[in-house]
Amino acid sequence: LTSSLGGRGYKDMACRELRVQLYQEQKDNFWPPTGRHILAQYDDDTVVVYQAFCPNIAEYAVKNQRFGGDHFSYARMSWIKTNFLWMMFRCGWASKKNQERVLAVRIKREGFDHILSKAVTGAQEKELGCGRSDVRLQWDPDHSPRGGPMKRRAIQLGMKNEVGVWLQTHKVHSYLIF
Repeated sequence: LTSSLGGRGYKDMACRELRVQLYQEQKDNFWPPTGRHILAQYDDDTVVVYQAFCPNIAEYAVKNQRFGGDHFSYARMSWIKTNFLWMMFRCGWASKKNQERVLAVRIKREGFDHILSKAVTGAQEKELGCGRSDVRLQWDPDHSPRGGPMKRRAIQLGMKNEVGVWLQTHKVHSYLIF
């Protein structure tokens, strides 16, 4: 993981605040211009990921601090991104249908590592001859605040079935961002 904001060492997830820094400062001082990188806000215990949902799913997650409810499906692929700008670009700045709410979700580091350990790319899936995996890893071009693609690749992880249920059974701390 690459972060210029990590390292506070809070023990209670609910006490942790989201920290922000100017884009230009991050770009100039911390973020590599090319390659595949997981750019995230994290500390020793947690990682912040972003997800876009319809209002019903987002409201349930914020109220209950876990995923679920009548509108949430574990069989459907749910994508997380570690980069806020990448999330906002992908959901059309919260204007796409069923992506009108963006959550910052603080999950335990062990949970993020668990999700990553199960991830396969589409090419790996074909090579291994396995069926549709529960965690799909994609490296897509990162985007600038103005929407232009960059040479750097940003990670997104799609989860469903077993991994989605695993995430639901572990406490998360969700913040409604947009």
